[in-house]
Amino acid sequence: MILSRFLNAAPRHAARASFALLLAAATGQALAATVPLNDAWQFYRDEARGATTVDQVPANGWTRVDLPHAARIEPLMPTAAWQGTVYYKKMLNVALKPGERAIVRFEGVMNVADVWLNGKHLGQHLGGYLPFAYDVTDLLKAGGLNELVVRANNEDNPVTGPKPLKDLDYIQHGGMYRGVALVTKPAVHITDEMVSSTVGGGGVFVTYPAVSKSAAVVQVKAEVSNTSGEERTVTVKNTLTWQGRQVATASQQVRLAAGEKRHVTMPLQLAKPNLWSPQAPNLYQLSTAVTGDAGEDVVTNRIGVRRIAFDKGRLLVNGTPLMLRGVNRHQEFPYVGYAVPDNAQYRDALLIKQYGFDYVRLSHYPQSPAFMAAADELGLVVLPGVPGWQYFNPDPAFSAQVQRTCADMIRRDRNHPSVIAWECSLNETEMPAALIDTLHRTVHAEYPGDQAFSAGWVPQTYDIYLQARQHRIGSEHRTPDKPLIVSEYGDWEYYAMNAGFNQTAWGDLKPADRSSRQLLGAGEKHLLQQAKNVAEAHDDNFNTHAFADGYWVMFDYTRGYAPDLESSGAMSIDRLPKFAAEFFRSQRDAGERSVKWGGGPMVFIASWWTPESSPLVRVYTNAEEVELRLNGKVVARQKAKPSKTHPKLAHPPVEFDTGGFAPGELVAVAYTGKRVVAEHRVRTPAAPAQLALSVDDRGVQPVAGDLVFVRARIVDTNGTTVPETGRKVTFAPVAGYEILGDSTVATEAGIASVVARVKPGTGTGSMNAEAGTLRGKL
Repeated sequence: MILSRFLNAAPRHAARASFALLLAAATGQALAATVPLNDAWQFYRDEARGATTVDQVPANGWTRVDLPHAARIEPLMPTAAWQGTVYYKKMLNVALKPGERAIVRFEGVMNVADVWLNGKHLGQHLGGYLPFAYDVTDLLKAGGLNELVVRANNEDNPVTGPKPLKDLDYIQHGGMYRGVALVTKPAVHITDEMVSSTVGGGGVFVTYPAVSKSAAVVQVKAEVSNTSGEERTVTVKNTLTWQGRQVATASQQVRLAAGEKRHVTMPLQLAKPNLWSPQAPNLYQLSTAVTGDAGEDVVTNRIGVRRIAFDKGRLLVNGTPLMLRGVNRHQEFPYVGYAVPDNAQYRDALLIKQYGFDYVRLSHYPQSPAFMAAADELGLVVLPGVPGWQYFNPDPAFSAQVQRTCADMIRRDRNHPSVIAWECSLNETEMPAALIDTLHRTVHAEYPGDQAFSAGWVPQTYDIYLQARQHRIGSEHRTPDKPLIVSEYGDWEYYAMNAGFNQTAWGDLKPADRSSRQLLGAGEKHLLQQAKNVAEAHDDNFNTHAFADGYWVMFDYTRGYAPDLESSGAMSIDRLPKFAAEFFRSQRDAGERSVKWGGGPMVFIASWWTPESSPLVRVYTNAEEVELRLNGKVVARQKAKPSKTHPKLAHPPVEFDTGGFAPGELVAVAYTGKRVVAEHRVRTPAAPAQLALSVDDRGVQPVAGDLVFVRARIVDTNGTTVPETGRKVTFAPVAGYEILGDSTVATEAGIASVVARVKPGTGTGSMNAEAGTLRGKL
């Protein structure tokens, strides 16, 4: 179900043929078709670094793989991540009708990709985060097999940047880590936006010249191309549907000369639109069809009708002021790096929404189309950015690459209602004024009109200013009078006392017990310190005129150049919540809820209530007041109201003094008025009794090729988690699963997790686990 959601989410050509490599029907008109090419590739990793061409790959060196694919399965904390050359090849059997065109489209290959078809070099693509495509019509062997070869290299590159891996705080994982598709089109068709050379055009581009609660104009611009050798007359038709019901349509007849390419623009009048916002992410289905005697081409898009504006720095979405609580996100996953399937991308987006966030800064590169589609559906406002971090190369080729990346990023993502602005800016980098001006102009050229906003970390030129809290503290720099986003906060200013740009000066680090970099297994004291830092910093952001802030970071991630994890995540690298995540969950108003991501009133006790626990018990809630009980006796009842410590928070933490530890049960009861709205219980754990295994799929049904976490919890006889850290648990798949990476892992806070791939033909499986005398099965 989820996979079909994503196939319908991104712009695509209607598939009217079976998902096989024989693409043409025996009779009838030519019909556009999109066929995934993700299965059954041959793969070779050049460990010896001697294969400069595919012909130099040993005949017995190939292995079968499916996409998305990682160049190498890495350790959980890689210190020598793969950097080098890998090869992929696949045989295609393609049959085209006269006049049809065939395009091969790659969604993401890290980082420099060379592509050949039948020995002919199609081109080289620089940059690993965005799509590229080739029209291969004239190179196909009619009725025969065609060999597609890809060479990919993810070594440090001065033209694509960012800085070398030895200095970089994240890894650019190699491989063909996103999907590939073969698209066939009739002679008259809608162009692929990544192939089109038209600035601000190509493909289908949807804008909203007028939006109100009573009416809206949905303007659709489609680039139609006639690749036949004669004049053609076609009908271009746009159809807008809401939950399967047609709500608006417009059509136009167009005559195209042989070889002509033209943009056709039509407005759709929409009465009483269901507007898109973070609280109500309403989505329409837009179908754009080109029909004529040459055949039919149909492109579908999910769109959200909304209007973004700024008034004296305030963000207005559909006229309503919003303050966006956000987080930064790296797209990395344990062991497989960037090779994350669509369902797992959706689960990441779901976790971000469930834990109280409405905004995501996509750091520091364009992320998966599946994550973008999930953001649209769940109501996550996103800020896409070009790759860049503290690196500039004076070679003109570098600036040209940045500009091209900015344009391509907008081309790919311009129809997503979740996008608020475009970070066409090199993060924390001294950029020449000419480059800043060029990038700002590129944003407005690729997305003309008043709904495009550029964003950058320097105060000049850009429409929106991005400033990290670490750069604000102790700085005399005045914030410009323009919309402001606190791009990052909560990590660096609690980690390095210089709180500036010097990422390699380690002499002034704060002690570990004051840092926000705390692993899940670091213990209650350290998790409480991280959450305290987070609450203080988030509160302080309200002293600025920022309309959004982004905590650094959502998930722990691998640093690449250091033998540890970057552990400031609100959640662990295995997607388990720390206390900081529960703080953020409490910051969502109790009135906000959804059948997709939950919400509503909540209360959470930030304690495991063991003999090592603090007698001062911290409770997070979005209710009016909380009562804490210990073994049935009331400790106190307090209102959740602003204080000297948290003067700006709408839902500050509440702290209770229990007077000392007593084994048993803590119960927090949240009230709104006199009504109980939420409850949370914590019980002192007894001795470990067994392992409780579960599949953490977040309610998203796994499918073949999916990645899920299988968890083993150490529990006592009452089912209470025993929060031990460091106990080794060994997992053994029985059926349906393949473990990627380590099968023996240590517990963190009583939980051990492995990454499991769902085998073909299955959606579920079984697994055993053991830890000494403890046993468990799934």
